[in-house]
Amino acid sequence: MDRRDILRSALTLVPAALLGYVRSAFGTAVPADYDESKFFYGMGVDVDKCIGCGRCAVACKAENDVPPEPFFVRTWVERYSIKTNGEVVVRNIEKGTQREAETPSGKETLRAFFVPKLCNHCANPPCVQVCPVGATFSTKDGVVLVDKNRCIGCRYCIQACPYGARYLDPVKKVADKCTFCYHRVVRGMLPACVEVCPTEARVFGNLRSGASPLVRFKRNHKTFVLKPALNTEPKVLYANLDGEVR
Repeated sequence: MDRRDILRSALTLVPAALLGYVRSAFGTAVPADYDESKFFYGMGVDVDKCIGCGRCAVACKAENDVPPEPFFVRTWVERYSIKTNGEVVVRNIEKGTQREAETPSGKETLRAFFVPKLCNHCANPPCVQVCPVGATFSTKDGVVLVDKNRCIGCRYCIQACPYGARYLDPVKKVADKCTFCYHRVVRGMLPACVEVCPTEARVFGNLRSGASPLVRFKRNHKTFVLKPALNTEPKVLYANLDGEVR
């Protein structure tokens, strides 16, 4: 076998090796016939439709075995209150008192709305860049995952995430976060948070498919991302997002 044959064989094996890496991190979560190259996942959130019911967070905890304490979540909902004097009050309705800010008494509210938050599955993720052991990685289909067998619990990724979307599992002592319910979506199912939303405020889909609900969402709305100046290229897109949030 000459050098050209060796190179050709190596290029053929690379995609299989990457997929094998994902399977090793998640056991049997990825079907054998799943083709990553056909998908590029993202989520849309219509802020006007969110009623702050918190069902998304409850479903996420149940589906992904998230610790019951309020400070450990993969997704949560924040209530924004804009006061007539320009003050902005943010109350986190899922993570508990650690990050809550109660509405001041005696001040009128100009407007109020709910904003769901989660890992943004950035195309340029800071968490991947800082991981010293490669435990945090991006899949070919656009999802940022954590290999819990390799994570050493150093917390570098938690510090690097500008969206506060990661935490250290108090039992396993490894980094954890939203995975878009990867074990579900690779089987053609919706993430748990999307499935239970009573107002369809969350939309999930394949950005490589013109028939995807997410592509239609982008076509029908002007969408925004959180903290665009950071150039992390989030794949969670918001419609009707107030400028106070961005």
